[in-house]
Amino acid sequence: MSHDNALQDQTLSLLRDLWADIQAPDFIWQLAALAVCLGLALLFARWWQGRHAENAGRFGQASSRLAFPLAGLLLAGLALPLLTPFIKVNLLKLALPLFASLALVRAVVFVLRHAFPRALWLTTWERIIATLVWGWLALYITDLAPAFIEALEGVQFPLGKQRLDLWMILHGLVTVFLTIVVALWIAGLIERRLMRETHLDSSLRMVGIRIAKALLTMLAIMVSLSLVGIDMTALSVFTGALGVGLGFGLQKIASNYVSGFIILLDRSIRIGNIIQVGAEVGEVRQITTRYTVLKHGSGAEIIVPNETLFSSTVQNQTYSDRKLRLATTIGVGYGSDLELAMRLMVEAARAQPRVLAEPPPRVMLTQFADSSINLELGFWIADPESGKGNVISDINIAIWRAFKVHGVEIPFPQREVRILNGHVSPAVD
Repeated sequence: MSHDNALQDQTLSLLRDLWADIQAPDFIWQLAALAVCLGLALLFARWWQGRHAENAGRFGQASSRLAFPLAGLLLAGLALPLLTPFIKVNLLKLALPLFASLALVRAVVFVLRHAFPRALWLTTWERIIATLVWGWLALYITDLAPAFIEALEGVQFPLGKQRLDLWMILHGLVTVFLTIVVALWIAGLIERRLMRETHLDSSLRMVGIRIAKALLTMLAIMVSLSLVGIDMTALSVFTGALGVGLGFGLQKIASNYVSGFIILLDRSIRIGNIIQVGAEVGEVRQITTRYTVLKHGSGAEIIVPNETLFSSTVQNQTYSDRKLRLATTIGVGYGSDLELAMRLMVEAARAQPRVLAEPPPRVMLTQFADSSINLELGFWIADPESGKGNVISDINIAIWRAFKVHGVEIPFPQREVRILNGHVSPAVD
């Protein structure tokens, strides 16, 4: 506490000197110096943002957010020794911690935004973090911090053989938060390094990124609790209860997480694969540790638990080969020229740009039905992610037009009903 008291005495002395400076005639020069520092910092920040406007990387975004407070901190720090022999610089001394706290807030929020890119709550938390940092700074400046800490230390909670107070808990939360932010920042560096390793499979890179984030987060929590002074053995009851909960109540969640890591490691399902699970078919867009997201051709996104993918039969249409065979069946009349009909069907398939030349389209006679001879046209495509129903529809329309031009009949079922002596005879096809 001696260091804190010395800091508070220094801050109070700075405030007294600042109040004396305000009453002095040369205070206008301090304001002018601070205004010059702010103006130059703003100009530098705008120049830096314009220079890195096309840089969409994380370094460009981080530097743009930190350009103003860091430039102001540097300029104020340089102005202090230059102006000290001529005027009092207490106003600049007070501006230094304000610039530093602003840089800290922006750096923390930047790391959180990239660690949780879809979190909408970060906009609110940015204001909360800024309020807490500036509020704590105001407590130190006004010498209210010791009384605030003493009041928090008076609220105690027993935890096993150790007694925790509210100040220790809040201190621990802040320490855990900051260490986790540092851990996420390091995990971000590891993620960027792994994403540049294009020779590694995408699934292995994702596994490495998630393992790094999990291990760094656990290490950050353990280190921060030790720094605060909380005995880790005091949490044995909680960890034991958590283990029992995982064993009984969280079996499905644990199973999904384990299944997710196995799927990523064995690479049986990858990003971009077209898979079918039961009646659900779609393109794999995202594989998390708990679920996998499929993109259906209709635009709907299907969330499949990883345990389902691990324990059931999955049809992977693009596992080792992206080529996929499609087929359409058309019936022609018994009086039609079968060879002409089959040739027209093959030509209609070959005319489609998505149909592969090898293997070539082929028509097979599948059935002599009651009203028609059924012909099946089989063809191959190499881009199933672009849709299957659309190419089949285009081919069917082309076949119908070709049949119409060449007089090939597409029959439909017909029935004749004869009435004899007022009684309906059996139907004749």
